[in-house]
Amino acid sequence: MSAQTEFVTLSVSDGTSMRAYVARPQGKPRAGLIVFQEAFGVNPHIRDVTARFAGQGYLAIAPELFHRTAPGLEASYTDFPSVMPHLQALTDGGLERDSHAAFDWVQRDSKGLVTGAIGYCMGGRAACYAAITVPVVCAVSYYGGGIVPGRLKDAKAPVMFFWGGKDGHIAPEQVDAVVSAMRAAGKPYVNVVFSEAEHGFFCDARASYNPVAAKQAWPLTLAFLETHLAGATRQAGA
Repeated sequence: MSAQTEFVTLSVSDGTSMRAYVARPQGKPRAGLIVFQEAFGVNPHIRDVTARFAGQGYLAIAPELFHRTAPGLEASYTDFPSVMPHLQALTDGGLERDSHAAFDWVQRDSKGLVTGAIGYCMGGRAACYAAITVPVVCAVSYYGGGIVPGRLKDAKAPVMFFWGGKDGHIAPEQVDAVVSAMRAAGKPYVNVVFSEAEHGFFCDARASYNPVAAKQAWPLTLAFLETHLAGATRQAGA
Protein backbone atom coordinates (compact mmCIF):
# COMPACT_ATOMS: atom_id res chain seq x y z
CA MET A 1 0.00 0.00 0.00
CA SER A 2 1.25 3.48 -0.83
CA ALA A 3 1.16 6.23 1.76
CA GLN A 4 -0.12 9.81 1.86
CA THR A 5 2.42 12.01 3.60
CA GLU A 6 2.43 15.49 5.09
CA PHE A 7 3.94 17.62 7.82
CA VAL A 8 1.69 18.69 10.69
CA THR A 9 2.30 21.04 13.60
CA LEU A 10 1.57 19.82 17.12
CA SER A 11 1.03 21.87 20.25
CA VAL A 12 3.13 20.60 23.15
CA SER A 13 2.00 21.06 26.75
CA ASP A 14 4.96 23.32 27.59
CA GLY A 15 3.74 25.89 25.08
CA THR A 16 6.11 24.96 22.27
CA SER A 17 5.15 23.89 18.76
CA MET A 18 6.54 20.74 17.20
CA ARG A 19 6.51 19.74 13.57
CA ALA A 20 5.91 16.07 12.80
CA TYR A 21 5.95 13.99 9.64
CA VAL A 22 2.79 11.95 9.11
CA ALA A 23 2.28 9.01 6.76
CA ARG A 24 -1.23 7.69 6.26
CA PRO A 25 -2.09 4.30 4.81
CA GLN A 26 -4.66 3.81 2.12
CA GLY A 27 -7.93 2.86 3.70
CA LYS A 28 -8.59 2.46 7.41
CA PRO A 29 -5.37 2.23 9.48
CA ARG A 30 -4.90 -0.90 11.55
CA ALA A 31 -3.22 0.98 14.43
CA GLY A 32 -1.13 4.05 15.22
CA LEU A 33 2.65 4.15 15.44
CA ILE A 34 5.01 6.83 16.76
CA VAL A 35 8.35 6.72 14.92
CA PHE A 36 11.16 8.31 16.92
CA GLN A 37 14.07 9.80 15.01
CA GLU A 38 17.80 9.24 15.17
CA ALA A 39 19.98 12.11 16.35
CA PHE A 40 20.20 13.34 12.76
CA GLY A 41 16.63 14.55 12.55
CA VAL A 42 13.45 13.57 10.77
CA ASN A 43 15.54 13.18 7.66
CA PRO A 44 14.86 11.33 4.38
CA HIS A 45 15.63 7.97 6.00
CA ILE A 46 13.24 8.48 8.92
CA ARG A 47 10.58 9.80 6.56
CA ASP A 48 11.07 6.73 4.36
CA VAL A 49 10.75 4.38 7.34
CA THR A 50 7.63 6.22 8.50
CA ALA A 51 6.10 5.81 5.04
CA ARG A 52 7.09 2.13 5.00
CA PHE A 53 5.07 1.58 8.16
CA ALA A 54 2.12 3.38 6.59
CA GLY A 55 2.50 0.98 3.68
CA GLN A 56 1.94 -1.78 6.23
CA GLY A 57 -1.31 -0.17 7.32
CA TYR A 58 -0.18 2.01 10.24
CA LEU A 59 -1.00 5.66 10.81
CA ALA A 60 2.61 6.69 11.48
CA ILE A 61 3.92 9.95 12.91
CA ALA A 62 7.56 11.03 13.37
CA PRO A 63 7.85 14.01 15.76
CA GLU A 64 10.82 16.38 15.49
CA LEU A 65 12.37 16.02 18.93
CA PHE A 66 14.86 18.85 18.43
CA HIS A 67 12.10 21.40 17.84
CA ARG A 68 13.15 23.50 20.84
CA THR A 69 16.74 24.04 19.72
CA ALA A 70 16.88 23.23 15.99
CA PRO A 71 13.50 23.06 14.25
CA GLY A 72 13.73 21.20 10.96
CA LEU A 73 17.26 19.92 11.59
CA GLU A 74 18.54 17.35 9.10
CA ALA A 75 22.22 16.65 9.72
CA SER A 76 24.66 14.53 7.78
CA TYR A 77 25.46 11.10 9.18
CA THR A 78 29.12 12.08 9.04
CA ASP A 79 28.62 15.23 11.12
CA PHE A 80 27.74 13.99 14.60
CA PRO A 81 29.37 17.01 16.33
CA SER A 82 26.72 19.28 14.85
CA VAL A 83 23.90 17.36 16.52
CA MET A 84 25.55 16.93 19.92
CA PRO A 85 24.36 20.27 21.40
CA HIS A 86 20.77 19.41 20.51
CA LEU A 87 21.09 15.87 21.80
CA GLN A 88 22.49 17.17 25.08
CA ALA A 89 19.67 19.71 25.35
CA LEU A 90 17.00 16.99 25.41
CA THR A 91 15.41 16.48 28.80
CA ASP A 92 13.27 13.65 30.11
CA GLY A 93 10.48 16.12 30.76
CA GLY A 94 10.60 17.51 27.24
CA LEU A 95 10.73 14.03 25.73
CA GLU A 96 7.72 12.94 27.74
CA ARG A 97 5.72 16.00 26.65
CA ASP A 98 6.72 15.50 23.01
CA SER A 99 5.75 11.83 23.14
CA HIS A 100 2.37 12.71 24.64
CA ALA A 101 1.80 15.33 21.94
CA ALA A 102 2.44 12.76 19.19
CA PHE A 103 0.30 10.14 20.94
CA ASP A 104 -2.55 12.60 21.51
CA TRP A 105 -2.46 13.65 17.86
CA VAL A 106 -2.91 10.04 16.76
CA GLN A 107 -5.81 9.65 19.18
CA ARG A 108 -7.57 12.74 17.90
CA ASP A 109 -6.92 12.08 14.24
CA SER A 110 -7.92 8.43 14.37
CA LYS A 111 -10.60 8.62 17.05
CA GLY A 112 -8.73 6.38 19.45
CA LEU A 113 -6.53 3.92 17.59
CA VAL A 114 -4.35 1.67 19.74
CA THR A 115 -0.81 2.94 19.26
CA GLY A 116 2.74 1.65 19.54
CA ALA A 117 6.17 3.26 19.42
CA ILE A 118 9.40 2.51 17.59
CA GLY A 119 12.69 4.37 17.52
CA TYR A 120 16.21 4.23 16.18
CA CYS A 121 19.42 5.21 17.98
CA MET A 122 18.40 8.19 20.11
CA GLY A 123 14.84 7.27 19.19
CA GLY A 124 15.34 3.79 20.61
CA ARG A 125 15.67 5.35 24.04
CA ALA A 126 12.65 7.54 23.31
CA ALA A 127 10.57 4.48 22.41
CA CYS A 128 11.53 2.81 25.71
CA TYR A 129 10.67 5.99 27.56
CA ALA A 130 7.29 6.08 25.80
CA ALA A 131 6.59 2.58 27.14
CA ILE A 132 7.06 4.05 30.61
CA THR A 133 5.30 7.41 30.29
CA VAL A 134 2.75 7.19 27.45
CA PRO A 135 -0.13 4.69 27.05
CA VAL A 136 1.38 2.89 24.06
CA VAL A 137 0.68 -0.84 23.92
CA CYS A 138 4.18 -1.86 22.76
CA ALA A 139 7.55 -0.38 21.88
CA VAL A 140 10.49 -1.33 19.65
CA SER A 141 13.98 -0.02 20.33
CA TYR A 142 16.70 -0.24 17.70
CA TYR A 143 20.18 0.20 19.26
CA GLY A 144 18.86 2.66 21.82
CA GLY A 145 21.75 4.31 23.60
CA GLY A 146 21.33 5.90 27.01
CA ILE A 147 18.47 3.71 28.24
CA VAL A 148 18.40 3.91 32.04
CA PRO A 149 17.96 0.35 33.34
CA GLY A 150 16.52 1.50 36.66
CA ARG A 151 13.57 3.12 34.94
CA LEU A 152 12.51 -0.02 33.10
CA LYS A 153 10.77 -1.36 36.19
CA ASP A 154 8.03 1.15 35.35
CA ALA A 155 7.52 -0.05 31.77
CA LYS A 156 3.82 -0.52 31.08
CA ALA A 157 4.16 -2.20 27.68
CA PRO A 158 6.23 -5.01 26.16
CA VAL A 159 9.46 -3.91 24.48
CA MET A 160 11.44 -5.45 21.63
CA PHE A 161 15.16 -4.61 21.59
CA PHE A 162 17.52 -4.80 18.62
CA TRP A 163 21.29 -4.48 19.04
CA GLY A 164 24.38 -4.82 16.91
CA GLY A 165 26.96 -7.23 18.26
CA LYS A 166 29.73 -4.99 16.90
CA ASP A 167 28.20 -1.72 18.09
CA GLY A 168 31.08 0.54 19.09
CA HIS A 169 28.75 3.04 20.77
CA ILE A 170 26.82 0.74 23.11
CA ALA A 171 28.92 -1.61 25.22
CA PRO A 172 27.78 -5.20 25.80
CA GLU A 173 27.58 -4.37 29.50
CA GLN A 174 24.97 -1.72 28.75
CA VAL A 175 22.91 -4.19 26.74
CA ASP A 176 23.15 -6.74 29.53
CA ALA A 177 22.04 -4.13 32.08
CA VAL A 178 18.94 -3.28 30.05
CA VAL A 179 17.95 -6.90 29.54
CA SER A 180 18.66 -7.79 33.16
CA ALA A 181 16.50 -4.90 34.37
CA MET A 182 13.56 -6.05 32.24
CA ARG A 183 13.97 -9.62 33.47
CA ALA A 184 14.33 -8.62 37.12
CA ALA A 185 11.21 -6.47 36.93
CA GLY A 186 9.23 -9.26 35.29
CA LYS A 187 8.49 -7.11 32.24
CA PRO A 188 7.70 -8.73 28.88
CA TYR A 189 10.46 -8.22 26.33
CA VAL A 190 12.17 -9.65 23.26
CA ASN A 191 15.92 -9.24 22.84
CA VAL A 192 17.64 -9.64 19.46
CA VAL A 193 21.37 -9.26 18.85
CA PHE A 194 22.81 -9.42 15.33
CA SER A 195 26.37 -10.57 15.99
CA GLU A 196 27.92 -9.02 12.86
CA ALA A 197 26.01 -5.74 12.87
CA GLU A 198 27.22 -2.32 13.94
CA HIS A 199 25.40 0.68 15.36
CA GLY A 200 22.83 2.01 12.89
CA PHE A 201 22.65 -1.27 10.96
CA PHE A 202 19.06 -0.67 9.84
CA CYS A 203 19.74 2.67 8.15
CA ASP A 204 20.60 2.27 4.47
CA ALA A 205 21.98 5.84 4.40
CA ARG A 206 24.76 5.05 6.89
CA ALA A 207 28.13 3.44 6.27
CA SER A 208 27.26 0.93 9.02
CA TYR A 209 24.20 -0.34 7.15
CA ASN A 210 23.99 -4.12 7.30
CA PRO A 211 21.52 -5.36 4.68
CA VAL A 212 21.35 -8.87 6.11
CA ALA A 213 20.53 -7.71 9.64
CA ALA A 214 18.12 -5.06 8.34
CA LYS A 215 16.30 -7.60 6.19
CA GLN A 216 15.96 -9.97 9.14
CA ALA A 217 14.92 -7.27 11.60
CA TRP A 218 12.08 -5.92 9.45
CA PRO A 219 9.74 -8.98 9.57
CA LEU A 220 10.52 -9.48 13.26
CA THR A 221 9.46 -5.88 13.88
CA LEU A 222 6.26 -6.26 11.89
CA ALA A 223 5.38 -9.50 13.68
CA PHE A 224 5.90 -7.89 17.10
CA LEU A 225 3.76 -4.89 16.17
CA GLU A 226 1.08 -7.09 14.63
CA THR A 227 0.95 -9.33 17.69
CA HIS A 228 0.54 -6.54 20.22
CA LEU A 229 -1.31 -3.87 18.28
CA ALA A 230 -3.72 -6.22 16.51
CA GLY A 231 -4.30 -8.08 19.76
CA ALA A 232 -5.10 -4.85 21.57
CA THR A 233 -7.44 -3.83 18.74
CA ARG A 234 -9.34 -7.09 19.01
CA GLN A 235 -9.69 -6.73 22.78
CA ALA A 236 -10.91 -3.14 22.42
CA GLY A 237 -13.53 -4.25 19.93
CA ALA A 238 -14.64 -7.23 21.99
